[in-house]
Amino acid sequence: MDLFEYQARDILEKHGVPVLGGIVATTPAEARAAAEQLGGGTVVVKAQVKIGGRGKAGGVKLAHSPEEAEARAEEILGMDIKGHTVHRVMIAEGAKIAEEYYFSVLLDRSERRYLAMASVEGGMEIEQLAVERPEALAKVPVDPTVGIDAAKAKEIVDQAGFAPEVADEVASVIQKLWAVYDGEDATLVEVNPLVRTEDGAVIALDAKVTLDTNADFRHPEHAELEDKAAADPLEAKAKELGLNYVKLDGQVGIIGNGAGLVMSTLDVVAYAGEEHGVKPANFLDIGGGANAEVMANGLDVILGDPQVKSVFVNVFGGITACDEVANGIVKALEILGDKETKPLVVRLDGNNVEEGRRILAEANHPLVTMADTMDGAAAKAAELAAAK
Repeated sequence: MDLFEYQARDILEKHGVPVLGGIVATTPAEARAAAEQLGGGTVVVKAQVKIGGRGKAGGVKLAHSPEEAEARAEEILGMDIKGHTVHRVMIAEGAKIAEEYYFSVLLDRSERRYLAMASVEGGMEIEQLAVERPEALAKVPVDPTVGIDAAKAKEIVDQAGFAPEVADEVASVIQKLWAVYDGEDATLVEVNPLVRTEDGAVIALDAKVTLDTNADFRHPEHAELEDKAAADPLEAKAKELGLNYVKLDGQVGIIGNGAGLVMSTLDVVAYAGEEHGVKPANFLDIGGGANAEVMANGLDVILGDPQVKSVFVNVFGGITACDEVANGIVKALEILGDKETKPLVVRLDGNNVEEGRRILAEANHPLVTMADTMDGAAAKAAELAAAK
C-alpha cells in the first residue's frame, strides 16, 4: 500500500526521523488556518496524490502568507495530475536548503535481500540520475538479518561520498529511516530530497513509503491509512471477503486455485483472446483450500464487473476438491438468479473431478459450458466474450 506524503511524514516523525511540520487541508480555508498554525510565514502547499511529477504539474507551490496559502490551495485542489484528482493538500513548513541528498531502502526481490541507495545529488528524479550518472548513486546491499546498524550506515554514507562534516548526521538519520522500514514492515522508504539546511540540520523533506499489506496482521493501525475513497469497489469487496483479487482491463473473468495456475490461465486467455479481440479481466486466486462459499464469493465479485462478458473457471483439484468447486458454482448461480446473464466456461481436473462434473451436468445451467482442456476452455471463453 502506497502512502500519501503526509502519512509518510507522520510515520517518519513517529520513528524519530527529523521532519518539518505539516498539516493536511481539504479546503482553501483549512489551508489558510494550517499556515497560520505553522507560524504565518513561508510554507509549501503540496498536492497529495500517489504519483510523481507533482512539481512539474503545478501541484507544489510556495506561499509567503496564510492568505497566499489559501490562494495556492484553491489553485491546486481539484487539479488532475496524471489521472489523479487532488482532494487534499499538505501545508508544510518552509526550509532554507543548503544541499539536497537522496536515500532509499527497498526490497530487492531478485537478490532476496534489501537494498539501500544514496546520493549526494538529490532533488532530481532518481531514475534519471541512475541512467545519466550511475556512478553518483551508491547501491549497498543490506542483510535482512542485520539491517542498517551504525557500521552499515557508515558504509552507505562513505560509498555515496557525503562530506565529513555531514556524514555522521546523515548516518544517524539513515538508521532512523531503517527503523521506519523495519518497524512498519515496509517494502520501500524513500526520501527525496533529504536536505541539509543552512543552519546545518539534516531533514527528510519529502518521503515516499510503501507498506507490505501481507504484514497487516501485525499492524492493525495501518487500516486507517488506506485510501478507501480511491479504492476500486470490486477490489474493496474482494478484500472484505478475503479473496486474492486484482482487477484488470479485459472482458474474460478468471477464477483459479493457486497463483501459478491463475497466472498460466491469464496467459492462455490472453493468447486465445488475440483472435477475438478480448483480454483477461482479472486475477482471482481462490486458494488451495477453498470451499463452496469461497467459490460463490469469487463468482459474485467477478460477475459484478460490467466489463466482464464471460468467466473462465479453471480448477485443478487438490486440497480444493472439484465437487466443492462445482457446488460453489451452482450455489452462486442460485444466489444471483436472473441477475446472472454471463456465460461460464468450467474446466475441472484432479481430486473428485468426476463428481464435480456430475454436479454441474445435473444442474444443467444454460450459462455453464464444461471443457476438458485449459486451451480449449480459454478459446471458448474468449469466443463467448467476443460474442456478447
